[in-house]
Amino acid sequence: MIPKLRAWKKYDSPEMFRDIAFIDFNKKLLGVNYKVSKLTTRLDIETLDKFILMQSTGLKDKNGIEIYEGDVVKVMDEDESTDFCDGGIGTINGLDEIFMWYIDGDVENGLFDINSSYYIEVIGNIYENPELLKGHEK
Repeated sequence: MIPKLRAWKKYDSPEMFRDIAFIDFNKKLLGVNYKVSKLTTRLDIETLDKFILMQSTGLKDKNGIEIYEGDVVKVMDEDESTDFCDGGIGTINGLDEIFMWYIDGDVENGLFDINSSYYIEVIGNIYENPELLKGHEK
């Protein structure tokens, strides 16, 4: 299965791209479909070093929003009545060594199954909404 990715452009005009056309790791190029208007898109090809790639977890939040690495999430208990662990705000991260996604932030020890009985809501991402993490860093 090919991983689904999105890309944050770090330089020039920072922007999130969700429509990646191709990635050429040998030539270090990334092609993104850039929406010019409602009816027109163009293919922009840039060097890969201008971007940060974020992989989809393959899961969706309680509202059906796809969860990506770098997303800022709010974690609530199983009946959605209270936030988990004093605010329950964290970011989605990946642990390559154990092939697991985890939430870093105000969530107990930071590691738990994001498929569990807790409800996760995507409220932004670390690049477009860094203010969401103010006061929630460990």
